[in-house]
Amino acid sequence: MRSVAAIIALLLSVLLAGCSLFPDTKDESANWTAEKLYAEAKEAMNDGAYDKAVKNFEKLESRYPYGRYAQQAQLEIAYAYYRQSESASAISACDRFIKLHPNHPNVDYAYYLKGLVNFNEDLGLISYLSNQSLAERDPKAARDSFDTFKELALKFPDSKYTPDAILRMKYLVNTLAAYEVHVARYYLRRGAYIAAINRAQTVIKSFPGTASNEDALYIMVKAYEALGMTDLKNDSERVMRKNFPQSAYLAGGPENTDPWWKLW
Repeated sequence: MRSVAAIIALLLSVLLAGCSLFPDTKDESANWTAEKLYAEAKEAMNDGAYDKAVKNFEKLESRYPYGRYAQQAQLEIAYAYYRQSESASAISACDRFIKLHPNHPNVDYAYYLKGLVNFNEDLGLISYLSNQSLAERDPKAARDSFDTFKELALKFPDSKYTPDAILRMKYLVNTLAAYEVHVARYYLRRGAYIAAINRAQTVIKSFPGTASNEDALYIMVKAYEALGMTDLKNDSERVMRKNFPQSAYLAGGPENTDPWWKLW
């Protein structure tokens, strides 16, 4: 019996000693106020600890769902995801805020941030042109970004974010036009003349006034010429001469003249 008691005592001492090896998992923020949670989350955000910031903002929203801090936390979560390049989560957070608080004083920022997420998501559009066939990929992020910035500009024309949104829209228009031209060239070089014409016409109709219109018209001239459609070829060339009388194409420049966006 003495041996059994000794063994039990030894086991208990080992277990008690083992417990001290594990840290206390109690949530130290359990009794924090909304102000304290927000302050800690902002500090983490400023330090670049976005995961920690998101956790504290989520705790704040969960514990104090009806206060002003909870609403601000929702926007901060979206921004934290954006800084972490977690585009889907950032857009989802923006959409949630817009749906829950359509009349919030800062809802214009939610629109702007959503547009910015998609804008930066597709900044690689131009960079991947040299490495990937654009006939295999559609620049959805660029279009979504344009649509969101447009919605911001229409709903909140006086917002402090609207001027920058408009500038980004102009950039996106030129980028999307350049994309269509690149795809049209892709089809032209492979003898898919009807597809090339359709893409070129999209540039003329959807993106009038952009630098890519000149390239689009020339692609139409060459595609109609290849198809033996002389009348349509002459019509396209006549439009081109009227709108771009100094065009290098008309002066006998190389057929593969690169568009404005191809810098490499």
